[in-house]
Amino acid sequence: MIIKEIENLKISKLFVFLSLFLVILYFVSRLVHLTLIPVFVDEAIYVRWSQVMRAVASLRFLPLSDGKQPFFMWLMIPFLKVFANPLAAGRMVSVMAGLGTMLGVGVLSFLFFKKKEIGFLASLLYLISPFTLFFDRMALADGLLAMLVVWCLVMGVGLVKYKRLDLAMITGIFLGLGLLTKSPALFIAILLPTTIIMIDDRVNFSKLFKIVFLWSVVYVFGLAIYNILRLGPEFHMIAIRNKDYIFSFPEVLSHPLNPFIGNFKNALSWVWIWLTPGSFVLGIVGIFLSLRKQPRVALVLFTWVFLPLLAQSAVAKVFTARYILFIVPFFLIFAAYSLEQFFRNTKSKVVVVSGLVIVFLLPIYQSLLLLTSPAKAWMPENERQGYLEMWTAGQGILESADYLKEVSRQQKVLVGTEGYFGTLPDGLQIYLEKVPNITIIGVGYPIKEIPTKLLDGLKDNRVFLLVNDTRMEVKDDKRLKLIAKYPKAQNPQTGSQENLLLFEVLK
Repeated sequence: MIIKEIENLKISKLFVFLSLFLVILYFVSRLVHLTLIPVFVDEAIYVRWSQVMRAVASLRFLPLSDGKQPFFMWLMIPFLKVFANPLAAGRMVSVMAGLGTMLGVGVLSFLFFKKKEIGFLASLLYLISPFTLFFDRMALADGLLAMLVVWCLVMGVGLVKYKRLDLAMITGIFLGLGLLTKSPALFIAILLPTTIIMIDDRVNFSKLFKIVFLWSVVYVFGLAIYNILRLGPEFHMIAIRNKDYIFSFPEVLSHPLNPFIGNFKNALSWVWIWLTPGSFVLGIVGIFLSLRKQPRVALVLFTWVFLPLLAQSAVAKVFTARYILFIVPFFLIFAAYSLEQFFRNTKSKVVVVSGLVIVFLLPIYQSLLLLTSPAKAWMPENERQGYLEMWTAGQGILESADYLKEVSRQQKVLVGTEGYFGTLPDGLQIYLEKVPNITIIGVGYPIKEIPTKLLDGLKDNRVFLLVNDTRMEVKDDKRLKLIAKYPKAQNPQTGSQENLLLFEVLK
């Protein structure tokens, strides 16, 4: 068993201490200033869904209405009972998932290379990587998917080595939970047979038959868990909404290089920037070193990195960095292998220290910036725009909610927000969920005139309008009084800066 291998491993007190220290550092790095980055559009939606599902048990499959699997939102519900800040509650799910991923990376590295040093280095690289740090602190389902994918491979490797029914069932449970989280978990089912390469002894018909049988158990468990979603009345929306994000196979064949080339270049740039160049180079070197020295291990890892990357590059209509988050842990294992080989084969202490500085200094510095001043961190341009600069970023929403709470103590409040779904009004609703005397309505965008709904509401309410200035086209209307202006991060290329505007509508 996997546990038996770990028990037989000679672990020094120093290694135990370093591992515990790594876990402590993980929680420090993930929890400090957890809500510093404002609520992101998808976070607002997921947290709002969780609040509604918590309040109304019959709506536990609410995310299916938008074609999203609900497992991440289900896990968020208990945290909403513990944390007063709903955004912090949502992000804690990702924090705990990230811890599972970091531990899984260490275990998987040991299973592959039988060296605890590589497992420790892989976990350390995961800890300090700006890529993983950023998404471990966001209320997005991608971090949870990454954890489930990593542990599926851990159990999958154990399955083909030990051929145990219990490991097959556990692997199937992880597969099923992955399918309840996001559709790309399908790659687990596709890639699981690659683990047969890890069998140490000769494969005869009897062994092959047993492995195939155990794989069938995995798929049965996975599909059984996935079919829980059929209890939701809008299960069919998953397939419908997937079409909005990916091209069909005939469409891909009709234009095989578009968007493949652009998406693949973007993916490489995300890994280069988010992992930092040192870890990127180590990962590439690690691929070639391991292919030469341990080809079976390298082939499995290589497949789990590049098949999803190439497939998503070929079919994705919408492609962002978090969509490749679940392959990053495997790439970091290559980087850890490369780093361990460097330490093992380098005699000069000066060279070793210099290598450590080169590899670790930049990711640690960038991670510290993400924890303290995210706008100063090195981020891919499209990622920076989405999370910090554009309407998708929620600067000022919490402050607006606090102001509206105070107003509602005296009289009823009606708030109109741009849009109907997303950063607004969901981002505002998550903070005002149980506040009496406040009604929030979406009024669409762009705002070309004061909506009639808001003007009619003046009879019984103090009325407000919350809108981003890029979507505000009403000019010099004396019925609008600007209460507050909340700037977003400045675009370093153009110097432009968007703002969230809170108006009061006057009689």
